[in-house]
Amino acid sequence: MHDTGTGSTGNTAQPSRRTVLAATAGVTAALAAAGPAHAAAPDDGRLRALVSRMTLEEKVGQLFVMRVYGHSATAPDQADIDANLKEIGVRTAAELLAKYRVGGIIYFAWAHNTREPHQVADLSNGIQKASLELPRGLPVLISTDQEHGIVTRVGKPATLFPGAMAVGAGGSRSDARTLGRIAGAELRAMGIRQDYSPVADVNVNPANPVIGVRSFGADPRAVSALVAAEVAGYQGSGVAATAKHFPGHGDTNVDSHTGFPTITHSRELWEKLDAPPFKAAIAAGIDSIMTAHLMVPALDDSGDPATLSRPILTGILRERLGYDGVVVTDSLGMEGVRSKYGDARVPVLALKAGVDQLLNPPDLDLAWNAVLTAVREGELTEARLDASILRVLRLKSKLGLFRSPYVGHGGVDRTVGTRAHLAAADRIAERTTTLLVNEGRLLPLSRRRYPRVLVVGADPASPSGTTGPPTGVLAGALSELGFTATALSTGTAPSAATIAKAVAAAREADAVVAATYNVTAGSAQKTLVEQLVATGRPVVAVAIRNPYDVAQLPSAPACLAAYSWTDVELRSAARVIAGRVKPRGKLPVPVQRADDPEQVLYPVGYGLSY
Repeated sequence: MHDTGTGSTGNTAQPSRRTVLAATAGVTAALAAAGPAHAAAPDDGRLRALVSRMTLEEKVGQLFVMRVYGHSATAPDQADIDANLKEIGVRTAAELLAKYRVGGIIYFAWAHNTREPHQVADLSNGIQKASLELPRGLPVLISTDQEHGIVTRVGKPATLFPGAMAVGAGGSRSDARTLGRIAGAELRAMGIRQDYSPVADVNVNPANPVIGVRSFGADPRAVSALVAAEVAGYQGSGVAATAKHFPGHGDTNVDSHTGFPTITHSRELWEKLDAPPFKAAIAAGIDSIMTAHLMVPALDDSGDPATLSRPILTGILRERLGYDGVVVTDSLGMEGVRSKYGDARVPVLALKAGVDQLLNPPDLDLAWNAVLTAVREGELTEARLDASILRVLRLKSKLGLFRSPYVGHGGVDRTVGTRAHLAAADRIAERTTTLLVNEGRLLPLSRRRYPRVLVVGADPASPSGTTGPPTGVLAGALSELGFTATALSTGTAPSAATIAKAVAAAREADAVVAATYNVTAGSAQKTLVEQLVATGRPVVAVAIRNPYDVAQLPSAPACLAAYSWTDVELRSAARVIAGRVKPRGKLPVPVQRADDPEQVLYPVGYGLSY
């Protein structure tokens, strides 16, 4: 549902100086010390004074981060107005802020918040203006999930980088820091000051359906180093990074969006495997940490998800690890946090556990009123709310939102999707592609010997804001590199007729590139590759998501791992196939044998080159 079209946003590109002064007058009176506008950020005394002047309703609102549909804060499309009325009971972002005084708003492509960079900047300005013009108005902390790779909310023409597991294959702290620095600068230019990245989960379960390639890898030391580097990059650009999902989501075969996972690690194993990346993030000065909707009996045997666990969030994260930054829940609309308690209890229990920001409740009115009632009836104290609000305000102050809440088109044009940034993404991607099999030195593929290339395979929906479909992107990249390449989409579950069509097409080509996506033992994708190999044409398999595909494809003479089907990673794979660059990536996770999962086929650190 990603719309790359432009059009009127209903907001001005950048409010005039008069508008800014009027809108921020209340905050300025409470905060600004005598002196120039660029004076040091307000100290805790001034922030505490702000909190003391809030009504209870305003305090409750500051704890929520909410979705809202529309490309504009005041004039969204009618379909988005209808969606807002149905889900939130308001028409626009401006009405959301006026009614609930939420402290944060999260952007999604499917909510039509991120059509193109100028529009995103205008939406951010409209949100800030609407909030600051309210009595005792405060700047809004605007956030999004810009992990890169398969989870991306702001698409082209913004710079899109390889995802975490690809970066893990590259193994470069410098590249991770560069990714964070550039991605952070682009988000900030569009008015987004909090990014729910990096993923600090250590992915040790190949069957993990929700993390997988979103993780840097299976080695906690390597993951820790890359998490810390990316945090430094993001926060050096003035964007709050968010390590997720505490206390660790890397060893589950249940998706917490749709179920309630349990992590069976002992306390000792958790300390060795899951904790190090979060400790590294804290040591790097991480601004926020996101909770996981899963149960870890070794850390809390109550049966509660970590998001609602005081022993985990206060006992371990706050007290033992010494973290005093912002704690944000994962989306409260996910099944993992809703399975035990009703939607009215979840936000109250999360606050009692030690959370500061309540992200995206399914029913904001229910959640907002539940917190309000809990304070009025004495279950939550106002002082407990004040502690979280102060953390949120400290972060807003650190990010410069009190001094400079608005952004301009000029900053977007100078920063977002620049030639230098796009080139940096390509260079990083070139260091990530991993060559796992290369029988008879088939690769690099000779243009003279194999001029006609057929690209077949899975075409999953393209990650937000990338071109897609993957077979088309690969064929286009190979054509630019001098091959005559054609694409034939065969899908993730090709029928016998589709396989027969691909085999017939392969006989007319000199070589075949097959894009595979999460191949299993009984997968028709495996049958497709086997029948393509049987034609006698050389076949290059490119795993466009999990690198574990290689274990299911013993007949393929060449296998690459690209770790994602985003443009930047597919282009890198094409350059490796063509020999334009040498494969440099090394597996950041082990690949087990298909016939004996207890045996490792390719260990961490494995990778061939030319």
